[in-house]
Amino acid sequence: MIPDPVIATTLAAQDIVVLDGALATELERRGADLKDPLWSAKLLIERPELIREVHLDYFRAGADVATTASYQATFEGFARRGFSHDEAAALMRRSVALAIEARDAFWAEPANRAGRRRPLVAASVGPYGAMLADGSEYRGYPGVTREQLAAFHRPRLEVLAAAGADLLACETIPCLDEALAIASLLPALQPALPAWISFSCRDGEHVSQGERFADCAAALDGLPGVAAVGLNCTAPEHVPALVAAAQARTRLPIVVYPNSGEQWDAVAKCWHGERDAADFAAQAERWRRGGARLIGGCCRTGPDEIRALRAALLG
Repeated sequence: MIPDPVIATTLAAQDIVVLDGALATELERRGADLKDPLWSAKLLIERPELIREVHLDYFRAGADVATTASYQATFEGFARRGFSHDEAAALMRRSVALAIEARDAFWAEPANRAGRRRPLVAASVGPYGAMLADGSEYRGYPGVTREQLAAFHRPRLEVLAAAGADLLACETIPCLDEALAIASLLPALQPALPAWISFSCRDGEHVSQGERFADCAAALDGLPGVAAVGLNCTAPEHVPALVAAAQARTRLPIVVYPNSGEQWDAVAKCWHGERDAADFAAQAERWRRGGARLIGGCCRTGPDEIRALRAALLG
């Protein structure tokens, strides 16, 4: 039996749920070296206290949800670094514990509870492509079957579901097959947790592998355990069209947390452009008017963007 979705309960109490921003961006800004196939999950091993600090700063900036450092935390990835199955599972559980510790520290201060609901912890579930560490979460993998994708996700989902998070954030999904594979596993989790499923999109109409985003949203509508659908790690200029497409095809709340708007140079491996927290917040207002209900930031966004976003959306 799937529990009453945490997202629905939260949205019944407040119009918008403010998500956090990028974890890796903030970790790097604070001196972490993430040039590693494990990416931010590397710090679960080396500097867990820094992850906790970033989660806490996002809560202070106004985030209602912390997304854990488990995006790239997989049994396969940790095995390549010499960690056993049990050691890898412990690191995944650590990702959730760090976010819970930050949430509890934030909530322990009476001043932080004024006008706020107790924040949530979402266990990040990155795509199959994140484990490959070759950028395929932005291209897709048409040769991989739905059954293979379910087999990849099942053991990690089981660990994360039992680790104490409030919900699952299944993110940067490039194709419908992977979304359906994940959705098929949700009812059997113990405990059963609600999940949002967010796609990486290549333009204002298509997810990264090429399916129409509207069709993906429609396919997830009404599936047990799927509590919201949307997009992340996508250029912000595509968000209005994508939200409109989803609105026409699903009754689920729509989640959006795009990149800052800067451009990634894959050859030079660097970002071009400037971050502008005020502009990002102004765009978020348009996303809300279009129908988005859970709104935050992905790559290159930080506490400044979340602080500006909360002020713009909730006052």
